[in-house]
Amino acid sequence: MKGIGIGRSDFKSIITMDCYYIDKTMFIKHIIDNKNKIIVITRPRIFGKTLNLGMLKYYFDIKENSKELFKDLKIIQQDEYYISKLNYYPVIYLTLKDIQMSKYDDMILNLKWTIQDLYGKHMYLLESNKIYEDEKEKIKEILSQNEDEITLKNSIRGLSKYLNRYYGKQVILLIDEYDAPLQKSYVEKYYDEAIDFFKEFYNITFNNNLYIEKAVLMGVNRIAEKSIFSKIDNFNIYAMLNTEFAEDFGITEKELEKIISDFNIEESKEKLEKYYGKYKIGNVEEIYNLYSILNYLQNKELKTYWINVSEHKLIEIILKECSLIKEKIISLLNDEVIEVKIDLETPILENETKEEKVWELMLNAGFLKIVEKVGLTRYRVELVNIDAKEEFKGLWERSQYKKDMNNPSELRESNDKGANVK
Repeated sequence: MKGIGIGRSDFKSIITMDCYYIDKTMFIKHIIDNKNKIIVITRPRIFGKTLNLGMLKYYFDIKENSKELFKDLKIIQQDEYYISKLNYYPVIYLTLKDIQMSKYDDMILNLKWTIQDLYGKHMYLLESNKIYEDEKEKIKEILSQNEDEITLKNSIRGLSKYLNRYYGKQVILLIDEYDAPLQKSYVEKYYDEAIDFFKEFYNITFNNNLYIEKAVLMGVNRIAEKSIFSKIDNFNIYAMLNTEFAEDFGITEKELEKIISDFNIEESKEKLEKYYGKYKIGNVEEIYNLYSILNYLQNKELKTYWINVSEHKLIEIILKECSLIKEKIISLLNDEVIEVKIDLETPILENETKEEKVWELMLNAGFLKIVEKVGLTRYRVELVNIDAKEEFKGLWERSQYKKDMNNPSELRESNDKGANVK
């Protein structure tokens, strides 16, 4: 039996180390088939986003030789059109995971480090007569971190131009955790500066960029897309309520049945569902938490694995600031279904009605499941499973303690109301 690669999010290492892999390579076909030039996908943390984005890199990247990696996987069973895309395009892979700093200046410095590392993977451009001398000077500026903010904002567009000219092909652009710096800036209170920067960064990168064949961005939340994508055509966002790409993340019911067979699992599927299942993406029911299932397979113990794995500071802050939702939260924690408003047309950080946006944050983070749509923006929701409930219970208690610790009477009242929480 193959081993479980807990903590591995690099597709190549999972395959070469012969780890157990749930074949999600049809995601490659789905990306190729999608006609939008810019695809933004939001999913909860540890649901396979980074793994899938890396898989796209290894499949498309002209610098890779990936035939052996994919030889036994579903994508190679497709027709020649899809196979012809294997190692065909120049690829830019950018992760903003580490661009989460407490100050704006530190965010910019960290982004410079990240872009420097990205350019460092393409040093061969400096030796090419296809790149003009003034362009090589720009590349050297970035490699030495001497670029100003204007050059930094133009860095991805510039690299796509250089790669397009060098290879004679359009570029695939992959961006992981595109929303992470903006969420952090909101928490650390420099959001206005950050949104101004990334609005220009993304608009310069994408607007009328003929060097890009397709771009795929991954994140947890729809952060301010009406600002940062305001001048960009031909893009679409696929969130938890959209069916497209629904089976490409997490573990489907069919995949779970194969896992139960492969590992001779004795626990009933119903118990696994109670702990790790019941997610719903678009119209697809019964999606299971990838991270928790893998940990269960390794430890062979039915317990909560999601606790303290990810930060949810943005949710914690908004919970602390909200005063009108306490009773609904307590109802959720007591395993009740509640009715809430979720307006997917308004970006999360551009709406002053925080009581409304907290529900979408909780949905995107993987805490809530849509039970029923009862109106245009009205939904009946519940906590997804035991795993999510225990994580959210701790998050709620921390937010209320920080809010009430200077008001002992409110703290006692909050504890009394939560006395029946299981």
